[in-house]
Order: sequence, then structure tokens, then C-alpha cells
Amino acid sequence: MGAIGSATRAGDLALNQLSSSEDALAVLSHSPALWNRCRFDLGSDEVLGQVLDRGNMEDWRALYSLAQDDPALRARIVAVILKVPLPLPRFWLAAMSSLGVEVDLGVDLPPYENTGY
Repeated sequence: MGAIGSATRAGDLALNQLSSSEDALAVLSHSPALWNRCRFDLGSDEVLGQVLDRGNMEDWRALYSLAQDDPALRARIVAVILKVPLPLPRFWLAAMSSLGVEVDLGVDLPPYENTGY
């Protein structure tokens, strides 16, 4: 399957409700946020940071879908949010809160300005 076919498949999966973790992983494995990666590694906090920072709506839906069933992933996402300058940190804290994670939406977060983006 060519690059265009892969991107279309990832987009099709994201537009429909993600029915499985395999679908979500397929979307994330084609994320443009991972331009400097050979593969998607869900176990890497650095990769999570890249998806949270540079991902698109389809990527974020897929990540949220995976986090729904994975308390450890939710905890890692919150830990990344608290350490890494991100464009939408409170959005993600609220999203994790909606999944049952206790978060402080008023917590001091790393500033995103002057990060070069």
C-alpha cells in the first residue's frame, strides 16, 4: 500500500468510531507527528509527547480511545503533560479527567511560548 493509501486508511479509521485498539494503533502508526520515527512506540513517553504536541485530530481521537481502556496510559499522558510544554495541556488534563483521572486543572504547567513552534 502506498503512502497515499496508508494515509487514506488512517483517515477512514479515524473518521469512523474506532472499534478496537488495533484501529487506534493503525491511526497512530501513520501520524504525521511522528515524522522522525521509524515506527510508533506506545511505550515511549517521548512519542506520546510528540503526538500530544504535533498530532492531528485523528491522532488525538485514537490516543483518547486507547486511554479509555488503559489506566497506565492515562497516568503516563498526565505525567507527560506536567513535564512537557504542549499547546493544549488543559484540554488533555480535562480529557483525562473525563476518563476518571483526578487532575488539578489549575496546576502550573510548562510554558509553551518560546519553544520554537
